[in-house]
Amino acid sequence: MSAPTPVPPAVVEAEPLERQGEVLTPEALAFLAELHRRFTPRRDELLARRAERRAEIARTGTLDFLPETAHIRADDSWRVAPAPPALNDRRVEITGPTDRKMTVNALNSGARVWLADFEDASAPTWENVIHGQLNLIDARERRIDFTTPRGKSYALRPAEELATVVVRPRGWHLAERHLRVDGRPMPGALVDFGLYFFHNARPLMELGKGPYFYLPKTESHLEARLWNEVFVFAQDRLGIPRGTVRATVLIETITAAYEMEEILYELRDHASGLNAGRWDYLFSLVKNFRDAGAAFVLPDRNAVTMTAPFMRAYTELLVRTCHRRGAHAIGGMAAFIPSRRDPEVNKAALEKVRADKDREAKDGFDGSWVAHPDLVPVALAAFDAVLGDRPHQKDRLREDVRVTAAELIDIGSLDARPSFEGLRNAVQVGVRYIEAWLGGLGAVAIFNLMEDAATAEISRSQIWQWINAGVELEHQGRTVPVTAELVRTVAAEELAAVRAEIGEQAFAAGHWQQAHDLLLKVALDEEYVDFLTLPAYELLD
Repeated sequence: MSAPTPVPPAVVEAEPLERQGEVLTPEALAFLAELHRRFTPRRDELLARRAERRAEIARTGTLDFLPETAHIRADDSWRVAPAPPALNDRRVEITGPTDRKMTVNALNSGARVWLADFEDASAPTWENVIHGQLNLIDARERRIDFTTPRGKSYALRPAEELATVVVRPRGWHLAERHLRVDGRPMPGALVDFGLYFFHNARPLMELGKGPYFYLPKTESHLEARLWNEVFVFAQDRLGIPRGTVRATVLIETITAAYEMEEILYELRDHASGLNAGRWDYLFSLVKNFRDAGAAFVLPDRNAVTMTAPFMRAYTELLVRTCHRRGAHAIGGMAAFIPSRRDPEVNKAALEKVRADKDREAKDGFDGSWVAHPDLVPVALAAFDAVLGDRPHQKDRLREDVRVTAAELIDIGSLDARPSFEGLRNAVQVGVRYIEAWLGGLGAVAIFNLMEDAATAEISRSQIWQWINAGVELEHQGRTVPVTAELVRTVAAEELAAVRAEIGEQAFAAGHWQQAHDLLLKVALDEEYVDFLTLPAYELLD
């Protein structure tokens, strides 16, 4: 009897990196190829379904809970699997990319969880993808440290003081062009998940933890079902008990907000919670209702707080849904970056962060996100005050919450309106973020806030919407319409301001003109591109 024909592994199409072979072993590449062949066709179908649903929203101008899954929502009997010990207390989570310095600092931060981000906080250069995986392996094996150019050293604290790692792979829409199977680039989601799971699942079990994930950009329960199928196959393939994988789903798309219960149901053996992702949620709302007229025009992004009625509806529904089903409800990001130069800015910003975290804890959230280690104590104090010695507050069922389909998209309840300064800020932040992203940085401090790709997405989407909805702004005592010409003028002014600020040499060494041109393309083109990272990825070195 002849031996079975070997299955061709994933093919690497990139210049080799230092230690790359430790990640891209023959066995790992074979595993990636299996994931690709088994699940990419269904992923393709679901991406096409996104487009069909968006066309339906454009036609109807509304959304509703799904009638075909009403039986799941009505069934009080089901719950998600109990949280493993390492994910039972999640009162503070820190987010950030998987570079070496962030890996050490996040693990040492005092947060309960570190969201190790291969998605919006990481520009997917080949080096970031591979070295990020190496850093996670090195951290698990306690052989990671970091020394700054000035000689300051960082090393891991004792294991019991370290944050639990939860990896966020890329969304379903992004490809990894450096890894191909049967001539096609692999989905970045399967690359990030597959490599982390392959190298870490069993060793993490031996440490009393497991392979834990955050799932981004999910738009439907069918996409959650696909992830569940990936988890089952991966566990069976490597001989890992089913249920070892745990996933927290970011409810950061408007369509997913209408399917929270169904998403938990599909992942119920692997689910550990839902998270409220602010900027991507607003981006998704604008994207899906971008041509629905003035009723869906948002004001300046910084004017849309979590206390806006439609945002309150979303977050309170999330808490109620999670606790009804025994899952953790995790709050949104505190993106403020403390400044050691301006104590007054710090004082005002920290008061806002404290108020935001106090509100989340009192609303019933079990934990929340911060972007900087200095904010961990602030968030910790807010949740300690409510939780005390309890690991969570899932016993608060929030049965008082009643949210209708219309309330989730009731944008008209906002008092604020778009402003000229809001337009300028969208251009400023968009150009600065894209420039850094093209240079390989995905988490960028801009105007004392830690910004990621969601920031640029909401910025360019609002510009596109304001133009196409005929928004008018008050500027210098007169009313001006938002037009492509106005946006180009503002962008040219901002590019000149950057050049004057940083100098000709630094400007030429950066990606400023590319960033400017790309922002204008995705903000002004008649055809709206679903994600700016799709054309931006083609420009990455």
